[in-house]
Amino acid sequence: MAKIKKLLVANRGEIALRIMRSAKEMGIKTVAVFSEADRNALHVRFADEAVAIGPPPSAQSYLVMEKIIDAARLTGANAIHPGYGFLSENEDFARKVKAAGLIFIGPSAESMEIMGSKLGAKAAVSKFNVPLVPGTAEPISDINAAKKIAKEIGYPILIKASAGGGGKGMRIVENENEFQEQMERATSEAISAFGDGAVFIEKYVSQPRHIEFQIFGDQHGNVVHLFERECSIQRRHQKVIEEAPSSVLTPELRKKMGEAAVNAAKAANYFNAGTIEFILDDKMNFYFLEMNTRLQVEHPVTEQITGLDLVKLQIKIAEGEKLPFKQEDLKINGHAIEVRVYAEDPANNFLPDIGILKTYKRPQGHGIRVDDGFEQGMAIPFYYDPMIAKMICHDETRERAIEKTIRAIEEYEITGVETTLGFCNFVMKHDAFRSGNFSTKFVEQYFKPEVLKAETSTEEEKIASALAVELMATGEVSIKLSNSISNESKWKKNRLVNG
Repeated sequence: MAKIKKLLVANRGEIALRIMRSAKEMGIKTVAVFSEADRNALHVRFADEAVAIGPPPSAQSYLVMEKIIDAARLTGANAIHPGYGFLSENEDFARKVKAAGLIFIGPSAESMEIMGSKLGAKAAVSKFNVPLVPGTAEPISDINAAKKIAKEIGYPILIKASAGGGGKGMRIVENENEFQEQMERATSEAISAFGDGAVFIEKYVSQPRHIEFQIFGDQHGNVVHLFERECSIQRRHQKVIEEAPSSVLTPELRKKMGEAAVNAAKAANYFNAGTIEFILDDKMNFYFLEMNTRLQVEHPVTEQITGLDLVKLQIKIAEGEKLPFKQEDLKINGHAIEVRVYAEDPANNFLPDIGILKTYKRPQGHGIRVDDGFEQGMAIPFYYDPMIAKMICHDETRERAIEKTIRAIEEYEITGVETTLGFCNFVMKHDAFRSGNFSTKFVEQYFKPEVLKAETSTEEEKIASALAVELMATGEVSIKLSNSISNESKWKKNRLVNG
């Protein structure tokens, strides 16, 4: 396999920058691609070269395979890293990159194809004794037949789109009376979102935890896992906070789940970075959920507890190198927590927000890492995912990591857009999270928008009290006290709600 001399990153924002930084440390030249909306983006400025690939909508730029490959040819790049999202799990893209004589930094197209279908993935891993949630092994469309199967499994059940993700084409059915309506809705949504109406049925686990294992394989048949990540704090079936390791896995369960993850990867003859996702029920039974055939958004928490650079490892494996370690060589070092800083309003059902980053100041200090693609004064475009940054905090224990995360959140200053920082602060301080006794239902069970407003009011009262004492001591007039409290309260409120 040829050495990678120049790498094109087929992505944008923080992940493009993160990949380029590792490549630069390896002496590899980098190429950025950008839409018209990203002309002044940080990843464009950081790269050695940059190529415009079209208008802002991703369907006209970042998702156009031919434009990406043409940009690689134009600049002489001999490898492409897809990052995550966009074309990262598209087997056709992987095939076209290879057909163009370029190195694709990721798994084979064949592995992607196997794991790209939830049903295909379940069929593959079942041959390797990986536990599966009870349900159908094939897509089903016959309502009466589906009802019969649901009754045998036992309600509640879950109807899921075979080609789906992100909660689309997914319906929970509590009883037989609502089955037909929910199945029709799931099928319709799956067709609209993915162009594929295939659905399957499985037992619904009512209080699940979302546990995933980072796996790595080389092109010589070696596969290892790099331990687990807890990803149960979610909104709209999408992750907001992740941590490694999980607070509930015993060494015995970790070993068992890790072995299952490795076997699942072997079922697809997998190499490079991948993630095996499991659900864990309240009795500590785990079941295979799906495989993500790419680098995950939350990969930094794994890097923090293992000391490995996963992007450098991806590049070396793509060049044909063997894994430089065995399973027994790997150890967990401390605890890491990642909070995703989205331009979203938690007080308004986490709806995306757009605007200018009027203030943008990152937290600093030992054990704090911020992966982002923005700086003060930049606009948050509405064409793409609203994530501003990922903040990762690492310390010796989970308790210390939580306290460090709280300090970092409160130091993070963002104004101009609403963000999820206030929500993440709420989670860090909540007894359910701190005790480790939580599930993917955390938001619906514990979070109400009023809690953020109450926190803001309390902070304003503290500021007003402190200012009153100070100003009375200096003999300032009451009108100045009133104005100062008003101005300071506005600043503090903006900081609390926006970050």
